[in-house]
Amino acid sequence: MIKVKLSYYPGCGLSGSSKELDISVKAISGPLGIDIVEVPDWNCCGGTSAHSTGHFLSFALPARNVVKAEKTGCDEFTAPCPACYVRHFLAQKQLNEDAKMKRHLENALGQNFEQSDIKIKNLIEVYIDRFSSSNVTKPLKGLKVVNYYGCALVKPPKTFNFFDDPENPKSLEKIMDTCGAESIEWPYKTECCGASLCFTNQDVVWKNGRDILQVAKDSGAQAIVVACTMCQMNLDMRQAQINKKYKTNFNIPVMYFTQLMGLAMGIPADRLGFDKLYVDAKPLLHSLKLL
Repeated sequence: MIKVKLSYYPGCGLSGSSKELDISVKAISGPLGIDIVEVPDWNCCGGTSAHSTGHFLSFALPARNVVKAEKTGCDEFTAPCPACYVRHFLAQKQLNEDAKMKRHLENALGQNFEQSDIKIKNLIEVYIDRFSSSNVTKPLKGLKVVNYYGCALVKPPKTFNFFDDPENPKSLEKIMDTCGAESIEWPYKTECCGASLCFTNQDVVWKNGRDILQVAKDSGAQAIVVACTMCQMNLDMRQAQINKKYKTNFNIPVMYFTQLMGLAMGIPADRLGFDKLYVDAKPLLHSLKLL
């Protein structure tokens, strides 16, 4: 296996509320030949809030991280949070194509920058071609899942160079198939969870979450597999709130695909952040003799 050095941007989310994704990414990368190099002295990318404050700020924050990543000598860069991925992808594009903005950034940071050539990938893209049946020692037999991409990861595809079908993506299905789990087709794989409306309009997030959980349950899924930090939080952490509001009784684990990859690779659950989930996945995994 050809080893690769991956410039890794954890961002604010993976340093706090989505720590289980950070933990599982670090657990599975080494065995897959990926050497993680954290971006030195990284800063918040601005997420969805910086571009509502000012265009230059929304560019400068992630562009500074891209410049830092270039200096690590890595060929590839990933930001596991889809919002962070989008901000860095667009910042690199503008850094390379907009001379005026590049000069503005150089003046602001007091240094000159070269063309940015590091390949910016979303997290699924990092693993899709490096993970195979040869890495699996404990197949996830009996586990039935629906794969939930959300909207931020897949659209608009031409802008963010998404490598899968934006309307009917299959990359998570490929990974889950390799893990030995059964992926169930369902119509909500790219529906919006409400994202950051959880801070301003919780009713929308609760309704979207209720609909997603209901369709997942009706599809026969035992768990939901995600790649997005905001989707995971809105379906996992807010599941109890949804049950209270709508008098439902959902108890559906919402797990990162990296956690299930790790489990299939034989990595102990306590090294994959399963204890960080609000809806405990362990009873389900124990019942299937996967723990």
